[in-house]
Amino acid sequence: MTSPTVRRRRLSAELRRRRFEAGLTLSDVADVLEWSPAKLGHIETGIRKWPSVVEVSALLKLYGVTGGQREAVLTMVRESRLRPWWTEYEDVIPSAYVGNEAGAVAIDAYGGTLVPDLLQVPEYTAVLARAQGHGDTGTERMVAASLKRQEALDRGTLERYHAVVDEDALRRISGDTGLLHAQLRRLIDLGRRHDRVAIRLLPTSAGPHAGSAGPFSVLGFDEGEASLAFVEATHGGGIVESEEGVRACRRVWLRLVEASSDPEATVTTLNRMALLT
Repeated sequence: MTSPTVRRRRLSAELRRRRFEAGLTLSDVADVLEWSPAKLGHIETGIRKWPSVVEVSALLKLYGVTGGQREAVLTMVRESRLRPWWTEYEDVIPSAYVGNEAGAVAIDAYGGTLVPDLLQVPEYTAVLARAQGHGDTGTERMVAASLKRQEALDRGTLERYHAVVDEDALRRISGDTGLLHAQLRRLIDLGRRHDRVAIRLLPTSAGPHAGSAGPFSVLGFDEGEASLAFVEATHGGGIVESEEGVRACRRVWLRLVEASSDPEATVTTLNRMALLT
């Protein structure tokens, strides 16, 4: 089943489409159902996260949606209201992004001065958690959430995970040879053995580059759904939904790929680094 987060977004788009096909405005619908236009607007934009089956049933009746089409939309409502695992870790992960990540069929990720999340070994995640000010409990929760997220790499619906790893991210942990070696081995193993994972190394020698603004990811979805981007920041980052915003992130991604080693050369370089560690 698709991620509830993705289901909610698809539900919002479907309800907007049905209203347009019925030739009704927000005000028209609000007047008939005696709702505020803001309530309907929140449902159609996904700001209100969990519209009920009763509310959506009322909308579908007004829009003239019946039979199997009605049941398909109501199934989407029920699935969108399920409580997924990542809501239990909202204190240590950006749950809105992870909800979309869990439903993506393609992920392109650049971690900036950090190893991208889905590639981290637990020891690396723990060091990062402590650097961010988490105590023992927060660190344990961040590691547990990271391991759950990494299950996405083996999810049958994920068709592609591509990552650009900045060499500087590895150099930042060079003082801990055990940690560096463990992280290098994970990158090498994934790069060699996982048919849906491609890792490219961005060498320090590349100098200033297109990704200097920081980490980001671009997510692709099935069923004709528009791509999203997530740009990380100190406050937790934000999801980019506009077509132009996503295109801008995609342009940066392509420039990073051009500046990076190809996957085969990357594995060779990582192997050399591991032998010297």
